[in-house]
Amino acid sequence: MGRITPFLWFDTESQEAAEFYTSVFPNSKITKVTTRPDRSDEPVLTVEFELDGQRFIALNGGPQFSFTEAVSFDVKCQTQEDVDGYWETLSEGGEEGPCGWLKDRFGLSWQIVPEVLPRLLADPDREKADRVFS
Repeated sequence: MGRITPFLWFDTESQEAAEFYTSVFPNSKITKVTTRPDRSDEPVLTVEFELDGQRFIALNGGPQFSFTEAVSFDVKCQTQEDVDGYWETLSEGGEEGPCGWLKDRFGLSWQIVPEVLPRLLADPDREKADRVFS
């Protein structure tokens, strides 16, 4: 099977977004920028980048589509410092939501989740698990 690559549709901010995301996550880089020689007002067509080894493609496709919470990216965090760092950086200029969800300044949704959360929610002590969920 081939590799699955998220393809993100932006209005005109694909390069700005890719530069932002690669600055946030370790082991990340922009790998390719494709330009449109016929458009001097918006020369960038696509930006290919990696976030900690996961490949993405960002397209400057115009204003026809925008992101919704129906798709989000889950960021597992080992420490509270990681949770706080990703939360503060990704939510700046965006919108904070409940339960670790946020929208960044480009409208893309993220879930900032402590690694321990799934284990706590599955605790056999249902009262304890319910308190975690509340």
